[in-house]
Amino acid sequence: MDGMARAIRVIDRINDSVGRVIAWLTLATVLICGAVVLLRYAAETGFVWMQELYVWTHALVFMLAAGYAYLRNVHVRVDIWYASASPKAKAWVDLFGVVFLLLPWLVLVAWTGWRYVGYSWATNEISVQSNGMPAMYVLKSAIVIFAVLLGLQGLAWIGRSIMVIRGLEPPVVDRISGPLG
Repeated sequence: MDGMARAIRVIDRINDSVGRVIAWLTLATVLICGAVVLLRYAAETGFVWMQELYVWTHALVFMLAAGYAYLRNVHVRVDIWYASASPKAKAWVDLFGVVFLLLPWLVLVAWTGWRYVGYSWATNEISVQSNGMPAMYVLKSAIVIFAVLLGLQGLAWIGRSIMVIRGLEPPVVDRISGPLG
């Protein structure tokens, strides 16, 4: 079980690092969007690439920080009885959810996304908008990266669940503190 705990910690560190870096794109999104509005209404000008850029940064935050959200357990959860369940019951629900719902869905996303992303790279795809963002393949690559990062975190939750079911203490994850937590 030490090997499992080490693997969980490695996966956690990967998603924690990615999440902390990607979080800065939230600030970039706000600043770029503000600049677009300011340019449009104060200077009566605009740039298509700039309008697309804030959509890109916003999309990248959601796609690449999904594993981080799952790590911190701040993702959306339908909480009918989960909050009041015992740790073992929660572990069984998490195990079932990851194995039968999350991982199959991520395999489908990665499998179908791979061809989509590959085509984008092969054709050096750019925005369909005149003067839009170049290198559309960079944004589309986030689909596969999303599946990998979230899938890795799903494997870490499988490991945590197995440890709890066996009566062992899994590596601790700090929740994000805020208005709800």
